Amino acid sequence: MSEIRVSIIVPAFREGENIKLLTEGIFKALSAKNLDKVTELIIVDDNSKDKTVEVVQQLKSKYPVRVIVRTTERGLSSAVLRGFSEAKGRYLLCMDADLQHPPQSVPDLIESLEKGNEFVIGTRYGGGSLSVDKDWPMHRIIISKGARALARPLTPLSDPMTGFFGITRPAYQRAIQNGINPIGFKIALEMYVKARIKKHGEVSIVFGVRHAGESKLTGAVIINYLKHLVELYSFALPLLLPILLAVALVLLYVLYKILV
Repeated sequence: MSEIRVSIIVPAFREGENIKLLTEGIFKALSAKNLDKVTELIIVDDNSKDKTVEVVQQLKSKYPVRVIVRTTERGLSSAVLRGFSEAKGRYLLCMDADLQHPPQSVPDLIESLEKGNEFVIGTRYGGGSLSVDKDWPMHRIIISKGARALARPLTPLSDPMTGFFGITRPAYQRAIQNGINPIGFKIALEMYVKARIKKHGEVSIVFGVRHAGESKLTGAVIINYLKHLVELYSFALPLLLPILLAVALVLLYVLYKILV
């Protein structure tokens, strides 16, 4: 049995129809780069009861894949953290289960980490503009661009909203020491900021459409994201909020003087 160098974590909720295709796609891409024997795939399922466990059990005879079923917790970020905590690899990758993240790009993310980057993302903005499948709905494009703009002051990442990323174990440990917030969907942004990443890489991808199942984007997710941003700005730029408050007070005073 080869030493596991790479652990791929896939958070899942009602993604049973996608797991087989995803697993086959990942290991086909890994095999072409001789990485299939040093990689494990961990599905973290939030008690979907949709045959995910049965599918993984069938796949185990051919691939190094296992499933963790959570019955008392929910949420993408906490699922990723659970998977990372049980992973064996020195390189920790995360991707979605719905096949929107291209499995063929997994070896490229691994290669970026092996070249010395602490962090790597699969970016939809590799060419400067959003690169998504032609069938991606316009409202999702608008939401994605808006969320990206709000996060850009926190990071030089071209796509801080991505869920397709990799991190080295030492960098992950730094993030844990600084206190990971498991709320929300944007765990990549959280880890990048909390690990205080100095060197990162980016791999251009075309973001696909969901193969099966339903999108998890809701109004509650958007609200949690905004709360998440406030916490991250307080962590990364602790003087920003007091400065903004002081500027607001000065402007109010000036306005008061003008009116009075």
